[in-house]
Amino acid sequence: MSHSQDKSSALGQGVVIFVYLTVLTLLEFFVAVAFEAVPLLIVVAIIKAGLVMYYYMHVYKLNQNAGSEDEHSYAYKTGSNRLGLWFFLLSDAFVFGGLLVMRVNLLGYTRPEALNQTLGLLVTSVLLVSSFFMNRGETAMAHGDVKAFMNNTLVTFVLGFGFFLGVVFVEWPEAALHGLTVGSGTPATGPMGGVFYFMTGMHAFHVFTGLIFLAVVWNNARKGLYTAEKHYPVEAAAVYWHFVDLVWIFFYPALYLIGTAVALK
Repeated sequence: MSHSQDKSSALGQGVVIFVYLTVLTLLEFFVAVAFEAVPLLIVVAIIKAGLVMYYYMHVYKLNQNAGSEDEHSYAYKTGSNRLGLWFFLLSDAFVFGGLLVMRVNLLGYTRPEALNQTLGLLVTSVLLVSSFFMNRGETAMAHGDVKAFMNNTLVTFVLGFGFFLGVVFVEWPEAALHGLTVGSGTPATGPMGGVFYFMTGMHAFHVFTGLIFLAVVWNNARKGLYTAEKHYPVEAAAVYWHFVDLVWIFFYPALYLIGTAVALK
């Protein structure tokens, strides 16, 4: 499958990738609840991440606008800004990677019994759907359809805010109610609560900043500041939002699926 240029093909491609991601998400959930197969969960997460990076985050665009263009042109500046954004995301990825290493070192192949796997799947699905609408919004703007961009971005914002509320105001209180607090755990698992709240808290912070980013580009589009030829801020907002989804692709199985649930006390 290639990255298409015409609007209908690009939108159709987004649907196909969304279907792939949905099927893989359901597959990893089934694998986790039916039998323990950590290597398979890791493979599924890597495949999902590859699909998001290439088709939703457009990593291939790093090769565009390179060469001898006029350094004052919009295309040249877009290429430079795109490279800068990806360097920032790469540095941010090291932070999240460190959190994953922390999770494995402290908890091994155990996970908190207090975590609701069904709720985890629900909030994951909400974030996945939000990425789908963000892709549609970005595609619409790339073809000059400002109204469709605004509508799809608004849906993305609502879903993203729903994910944020689901984690911070539903999952956190429920986990605490079942004994998962900072420093909680067994002698074998150590600070299980700290791992959970640190990982989800850092991710929630990025979701919150992503929501601000979406609100800014939506408002700018309302003012007519973007066109099909000049809309890099929209692309940047979309790439950042998909990066948030990309991180959760690994955090979700690491927190909710991998390992045997253990009692906190």
